Amino acid sequence: MSIKAEEISALIKKQLANYQDKLEVDEVGIVTYVGDGVARASGLENALAGELLEFENGTYGMAQNLESNDVGIVVLGDFKGIREGDSVKRTGRIMEVPVGEALIGRVVNPLGQPIDGLGEVKTTKTRPVEKKAPGVMQRQSVKEPLQTGIKAIDALVPIGRGQRELIIGDRKTGKTSLAIDTIINQKNQNMICIYVAIGQKESTVRSQVETLRKFGAMDYTIVVSAGPSSPAPLLWLAPYAGAAMGEEFMYNGKHVLIVYDDLTKQADAYREISLILRRPPGREAYPGDVFYLHSRLLERAAKLSDELGGGSMTALPFIETKAGDVSAYIPTNVISITDGQIFLDSDNFYSGIRPAIDAGTSVSRVGGAAQIKAMKKVAGTLRVDLASYRELESFAQFGSDLDAATQAKLNRGRRTVEVLKQPLHEPLAVEKQVLILYALTHGFIDNIPVDDVVRYQNEMFDFFDNNHRDLLDAIKKTGKLGDTDQLDSALKDFAAAFQVTAK
Repeated sequence: MSIKAEEISALIKKQLANYQDKLEVDEVGIVTYVGDGVARASGLENALAGELLEFENGTYGMAQNLESNDVGIVVLGDFKGIREGDSVKRTGRIMEVPVGEALIGRVVNPLGQPIDGLGEVKTTKTRPVEKKAPGVMQRQSVKEPLQTGIKAIDALVPIGRGQRELIIGDRKTGKTSLAIDTIINQKNQNMICIYVAIGQKESTVRSQVETLRKFGAMDYTIVVSAGPSSPAPLLWLAPYAGAAMGEEFMYNGKHVLIVYDDLTKQADAYREISLILRRPPGREAYPGDVFYLHSRLLERAAKLSDELGGGSMTALPFIETKAGDVSAYIPTNVISITDGQIFLDSDNFYSGIRPAIDAGTSVSRVGGAAQIKAMKKVAGTLRVDLASYRELESFAQFGSDLDAATQAKLNRGRRTVEVLKQPLHEPLAVEKQVLILYALTHGFIDNIPVDDVVRYQNEMFDFFDNNHRDLLDAIKKTGKLGDTDQLDSALKDFAAAFQVTAK
């Protein structure tokens, strides 16, 4: 039986039509070690730092140590299904997370997967978790205030949009409460909030989410949670994932507030990973690049230039101290990276001064640039007055005969402390903050008994809401104090009607 030449040529043409120029070749390695959330694999000579790698059982990992004979991989998820001898292949993609509007109102893990039981997150956009921070020429100076609604912060240590303000203090001194109140106060402020919970108990995160939902704050908030039972790589990755989600909005000209609660636990998780990856330990067994761990994260917060849309990302990193020691390794690292710190003092907290902000140690390196003109005017000397009152108070305990000027300072100081106290989840509009601080600094509260100060404040707000709403609206609209004669007159009218509590 002979084969015709036409049939042979037709067959060759068909083969050539189906020929693919590019061969699909996967670079596959073999797992040589696995345990404690970390794997090592040989045969991945071309793997990139931070590249996503896929294990045989479908679990993903991230390339970390690129060594001459093997690759150190942090496993993103449950590592118990991985065995020595399993294959692991390159994906060619750098580690990324889903981003976009679809995440707002959701609770997700550091991989962007929903953990709130509300179904999948419908978004096709992704961003790399590690990204170079904007350069000097891509930024502008911080000049817009971020109103926290907390008198002690907005008056003494103001925060601007694009700033990085550290919140530092011992455990159980109200750090998380400050952040939750700040998020609640962003309602109708054109701000998207991201709360990153690192190593927080899942029951605690649940109660925070319920609080945010109750006040309508989940309408503009994303919660990223890596619980204490999560593998160390997820705790380490959580803040970077939150930053990537925030950058999506920032580069689109929007304003973002991101809270990292807290970076001490992230540093601990990174130390754990580094030690298992056999990286040389340094001070307190932390790896040598633990400063870079936090600096490359916090530098991503910025106020972008107008050419890039003028968006901003404001970071509130938390650091937990031991017995108020701010000179420890991780606290000093983060203090040197941020634009100021709010120090919460446990003695203040337990003596009923809440928020327990220590005016002497707390500082904002942006200062008055992040305040409206009216607030700058009324709160100008408040910080110094409060610090000098603290010194006088300790001195006055040993002296019985005090001159009139010292007595007046002590009396003003006691009332200042009382005014700056604030109940939980009750952030205050900036115009009302200006009003009470104006009354305080201009002597309208000097003759009010200390026990009546809180009642005086609440009744004064009601009085102005009902009778002088125009004065409050003017402060809100213009950011200036306006006609002080009218303010003085209204405060005198209120003082005449206010009844002190009979002893």
